[in-house]
Amino acid sequence: MGEIEGSYRVLQTPGTRLGAQFNAGISTLEPGQSLSGNMVSGSKSHGRGLQIRVQGLDDSQEFFDMDPKAFGQALLSEVFHRGNLIESDYFGLEFQNMQMNWVWLEPTKPIVKQVRRPANTLFRLSVKFFPPDPGQLQEEYTRYLFSLQMKRDLMEGRLICTENTGALLASHLVQSEIGDYDDVADRDFLRMNKLLPYQEKVQERIMELHRRHLGQTPAESDFQILEIARKLEMYGVRFHPAADREGTKINLAVAHMGLQVFQGNTKINTFNWSKIRKLSFKRKRFLIKLHPEVHGPHQDTLEFMMASRDQCKIFWKICVEYHSFFRLFDQPQPKSKAILFTRGSSFRYSGRTQKQLVEYVRENGAKRTPYQRCVFPLHHAVYQKDYLFFINLCFPSSTDSVVDSPQLSPFNSKGPLCLSPSFQMSTLSLPGQAPSPLQSPILSEVGSNARLEEEEEGRRKRYPTDKAYFIAKEILTTERTYLKDLEVITVWFRSAVIKENAMPEGLMTLLFSNIDPIYEFHRGFLKELDQRLALWEGRSNAHVKGDYQRIGDVMLRNMGALKEFTSYLQKHDEVLTELEKASKRLKKLETVYKEFELQKVCYLPLNTFLLKPIQRLMHYKLILERLCKHYSPAHRDHDDCKEALKEVAEIATQLQSSLIRLENFQKLTELQRDLIGIENLTAPGREFIREGCLYKLTKKGLQQRMFFLFSDMLLYTSKGVTATNQFKVHGQLPLHGMIVEESENEWSVPHCFTIYSAQRTIVVAASSKVEMGKWIEDLNLAIDMAKKSQEKSSIFLDAGLTDRSNRSSDEVSLEQESEDDMNSSRTSLDKQTHHRANTTMHVCWHRNTSVSMSDHSLAVENQLSGYLLRKFKNSNGWQKLWVVFTNFCLFFYKTHQDDFPLASLPLLGYTVSTPEESDSIHKEYVFKLQFKSHVYFFRAESEYTFERWMEVIKSAASTTGRMSMLIPKGERERERERCRKLMKCCNKFETGNCLILGDTWEVLRNSCCC
Repeated sequence: MGEIEGSYRVLQTPGTRLGAQFNAGISTLEPGQSLSGNMVSGSKSHGRGLQIRVQGLDDSQEFFDMDPKAFGQALLSEVFHRGNLIESDYFGLEFQNMQMNWVWLEPTKPIVKQVRRPANTLFRLSVKFFPPDPGQLQEEYTRYLFSLQMKRDLMEGRLICTENTGALLASHLVQSEIGDYDDVADRDFLRMNKLLPYQEKVQERIMELHRRHLGQTPAESDFQILEIARKLEMYGVRFHPAADREGTKINLAVAHMGLQVFQGNTKINTFNWSKIRKLSFKRKRFLIKLHPEVHGPHQDTLEFMMASRDQCKIFWKICVEYHSFFRLFDQPQPKSKAILFTRGSSFRYSGRTQKQLVEYVRENGAKRTPYQRCVFPLHHAVYQKDYLFFINLCFPSSTDSVVDSPQLSPFNSKGPLCLSPSFQMSTLSLPGQAPSPLQSPILSEVGSNARLEEEEEGRRKRYPTDKAYFIAKEILTTERTYLKDLEVITVWFRSAVIKENAMPEGLMTLLFSNIDPIYEFHRGFLKELDQRLALWEGRSNAHVKGDYQRIGDVMLRNMGALKEFTSYLQKHDEVLTELEKASKRLKKLETVYKEFELQKVCYLPLNTFLLKPIQRLMHYKLILERLCKHYSPAHRDHDDCKEALKEVAEIATQLQSSLIRLENFQKLTELQRDLIGIENLTAPGREFIREGCLYKLTKKGLQQRMFFLFSDMLLYTSKGVTATNQFKVHGQLPLHGMIVEESENEWSVPHCFTIYSAQRTIVVAASSKVEMGKWIEDLNLAIDMAKKSQEKSSIFLDAGLTDRSNRSSDEVSLEQESEDDMNSSRTSLDKQTHHRANTTMHVCWHRNTSVSMSDHSLAVENQLSGYLLRKFKNSNGWQKLWVVFTNFCLFFYKTHQDDFPLASLPLLGYTVSTPEESDSIHKEYVFKLQFKSHVYFFRAESEYTFERWMEVIKSAASTTGRMSMLIPKGERERERERCRKLMKCCNKFETGNCLILGDTWEVLRNSCCC
């Protein structure tokens, strides 16, 4: 294929759907022949110029007239300019060399020095760098070209996958080309377009899957194609044959994370860039030098034998380029030429790095030339021999050659091409209906920034404004998050336990036979919600068939179907209990369990995800209540919503007691893993009430301690000083016979109270008056409950954790915890290598606050997710992120398809408000989050979503006592003086604990003399 002679034919079907000024691709004529003067002048060489043929990703071809001495960069720039490519650095031109291997055109070398006969060589536009996440591609057009690359790889057998996955990819390709399912159009399209090598075998499966994509836009189809492809092992893989030292045939490949080794089509090893010290080659040997700690001092160089020195060098260059593109911040500087002798290659990557490219697109994206995305619905009448035509997709702005085309429709259109009345119905707005918000403006030469901003604002305003739409959208966005949460168990955890063979067969059956049917049901439900919202927004050509601006019928149908899963939900109690027992009994399962909790995808404690199905029922109930309250009784959707609410309320009532029991059990098991020195925390009858930070009075002064209140006892702990984030139990007090009294006046310590128990008496101080009140209230409530209980809490106590000094009950405990205690704490902590650092207790410790079980339950009810624009205090632009609120924390994702969050923000301690005048924020629907000097601004899409985000975040703040109690400066100084008088000198305080922390005292932390 490197040198193509004779005739050639490129047949492009009407399925092509990127609108542009009409520009035909290569015709069936011989090279150099044409039908018009324009074609002749465009195809003949001008003087001694060099004419180069380039094939686009849609298989159309164009000629480029280049100077014979032109460098590769000149051709690349011309191709990218004509193709209107902004994110051009992801792409390159490849050609076949004399050995029939595909190689990349180097930008820094003359073309004639790289290609033996450029005029007879076919250059092919291809994706050169494959990012791990399609969400990193910021341009819709770029994602479209990437989807064409996936299409090419499928046909060439590079993107190896199962037949079912291949059929799924093909179904999305069909959806992107011809729109919604139509039996006749599907069969005609698949007959004329080869998408898979085994297409005939799976054609019915492709059509069945295509039927499910109703309402999906071309852009969404592209994203789905890339989302599926990126999870395949062969995504972006280009094999380079080699052999190891034993002569075993293998394939080498390079990816964003490093080098990969394949045996056949199975990946057997990966060397991350962080592990590689140097890459080099000597003749046919390719050498990988690793850092000594990777394989030890005796094997720090790996050697692979390739077929020739040229192949070795080709692969080495690709590795250099991949490393520079994905790992470097700035473009590497070219190596300076030596005066006398040269050593090593001067080859360097010459383009922008990924980081530079992202910043460039962000700054210049508004200046790009927009284009039209069209879906061409096909009817049998269109597929006639006389109506075959060619549309150039890859070079939408090219006007170099024009070929007359047959008139396909008697209708005149202002668009680039008029196909048929049915096409016009699907792409043009009907009277009284707004165009799709995802539709881009038609291709034009120049666009002004002001006009683009106006169009963007107008597009945002074309969304439905009814509150019911945004309530329905909340159901959709939270359902997406819920399904991702289920996948943590059904996909990721299942894979982990199967890989290590760590779970008994019986437990596997019990766990996954309960959750798999629920997961499959909600997959279908999410698809139905997505389609309904697409119709509601007008994103589908199916919106002409009826009125879909309601959600009650969808909810009623699915809430009724959800009743069938009640028996599965009732077994969750047994599943959670058996999983906990097995993880204690089986060391291998315990190890897998703890290691899995440290993975990014498991962003919450693992057993939390098992509660999601029951908690989701409560969410449905609350959202439907909100929807019924919004609708008037006469509204057409009111009755369906009312019936759906009745259905889900019935199920929720049955499972309410089970949910309370499971949430308590989940919290106890979470604490059991994070506490050292307490056994059997999940004893029957024990209930968790409150956890939080208090300051305990000891001989060394006020010491920060973490307290845990249960229905039968009070624990206090300290945090270890090792890498593990566990807490060492220092004391355990039974509630039976306990008395709690305020004692601020007695000890002259603000917010101080005394706890009298049978074994000892302790004095503690809270961070604020509100915190002290909550602790005293919950302690008295728990004491009353303990009195009424028939079982005495002492049966749960460990004698080794009771009073060590045998003091009388009225003697205040001012003991100094010995170094032995602290050393034993460190030793125990060192043995515990697995931990989680983002649990509520750790946030309470650092933010000096507390959380009750009722707060946890409220946080579960207030879960929320959706897209927000985020802005930092001193930044200029807004960043669009998918944000999930759960467990008192905001989790940030690039898109809703991401498997794990990019970052998280614990909200305990933050205040939420609207921006002040000094913030200079002049946008609507913006709220402000602040904790000390940390300030974030978030912008919602509507008034309803703005109010919902404010509501849920305020609930996390107000229920845990985050509202500051401002104390006058004079009183603050008097309280500071009381502390100094009590402790004689603040130098006796331990570092960081010299103050009774809280909103009032944070101001004094930096000014304290210690």
